[in-house]
Amino acid sequence: MTEPLDVDGVLDNPRTRIVVCCGSGGVGKTTTAAALGLRAAERGRRVVVLTIDPARRLAQSMGIDELDNIPRRVPGIDGSAGGELFAMMLDMKRTFDEIVEAHADKDRARAILENPFYQSLSAGFAGTQEYMAMEKLGQLRARDEWDLIVVDTPPSRSALDFLDAPNRLGSFLDGTFIKVLMAPAKLGGRAGMKFLGVGMSVMSGPLNKLMGAQLLRDVQTFVAAMDTMFGGFRTRADATYRLLQDPGTAFLVVAAPERDALREAAYFVERLAAERMPLAGLVLNRVHTSGAARLSAERALAAVENLDGDGIVDRVGGQAASRTVDDPGTLAPTDPSSPESGFPQPAPSGVAAGVASTVTTTDTTDQQHQSAPADVPAARLAAGLLRLHAERMQVLARERRTRDRFTALHPEVPVAEVAALPGDVHDLAGLRAIGERLADRSDAGSARETDEDAPARP
Repeated sequence: MTEPLDVDGVLDNPRTRIVVCCGSGGVGKTTTAAALGLRAAERGRRVVVLTIDPARRLAQSMGIDELDNIPRRVPGIDGSAGGELFAMMLDMKRTFDEIVEAHADKDRARAILENPFYQSLSAGFAGTQEYMAMEKLGQLRARDEWDLIVVDTPPSRSALDFLDAPNRLGSFLDGTFIKVLMAPAKLGGRAGMKFLGVGMSVMSGPLNKLMGAQLLRDVQTFVAAMDTMFGGFRTRADATYRLLQDPGTAFLVVAAPERDALREAAYFVERLAAERMPLAGLVLNRVHTSGAARLSAERALAAVENLDGDGIVDRVGGQAASRTVDDPGTLAPTDPSSPESGFPQPAPSGVAAGVASTVTTTDTTDQQHQSAPADVPAARLAAGLLRLHAERMQVLARERRTRDRFTALHPEVPVAEVAALPGDVHDLAGLRAIGERLADRSDAGSARETDEDAPARP
């Protein structure tokens, strides 16, 4: 059986210095990272959250006008335990500029920063964002100013891009094409100019057609200026990669209870294992729950039929019958008008109102119900609410099957289920609520118990 994820145990462990939230796009990584950072800070740690999401809603939820490449203190947290929270948003180009300024002399740095090819490379080359996220992580860890760094990995089509992209960029900078362009600079002096003259007489025609003369000159200038820095990119990428493999790092794979998201999560779990990176567990966001889970979708829909059909359901041999609660597949003669039948009654109206009250108060996670007009019959109101409940129970059953497929493949991965909130997170209180749900280790299955015979759509 899959164990619940001990989120507080991860956050409170002083040996845990980095938490990486990874997963496919749109599953709540940014919110999860911010909630973890807030919870860790309010439990006494000095935390910085590095986010890649440019949306302003995260800055607003933290009470900050804007986030940039510099860690900003988050006001309004409970600092009674001695913790602090900082937040920053990766500025990909600025981080690249900082690397150039730190590893080149003033004149060479200016030449690189003003080079058109560099400006294009630093702003949008495939893999640059992921590489710069790792560069920034390495910088933050080297400064040793924070007890805990929480990283929100870049949004991408594939969750694996975060691990692959730095190697792709390093391969580009170490590639044959770059080495050819670097050769004249490495030879230096007249030999270099002679090599350049001979080489370019052979290559300039095809390359000019492929790249354009001006772009080719920009690339050559960039390569010449960056000559002393290329090895540093690979070295730092390798160092950060080793940092991610360290026991002081904890990966949290974030997913939604949907087939594609959990398939991506499974791939990531397997990749982390192959790369020997420490996986703390899976965070399953936006899980639907119900406080009336013992009322299955089948029974709810049967009750709707009862309300719509003059109170007659499952008539067998001239006698009314109902499915018992203990054995939904067994038919037992009973009077559908009696409370023991298990069905809401079309009359008196007080019973239907009771059903409406039960479903309304137990299925409000993401359904906002309005008061019915006084002229709407109580039976119709109850039938509508029962249909909503049946749909909810079918969603729960589908999510449970999807989750169970993942846990069957990876029973060793602890799981934290986060119940869906009725709205977006827009302040510290919302982040705090997410943190509390993350840390709740109570048996999530009990809150999602459904009738095994309830029909559920795939």
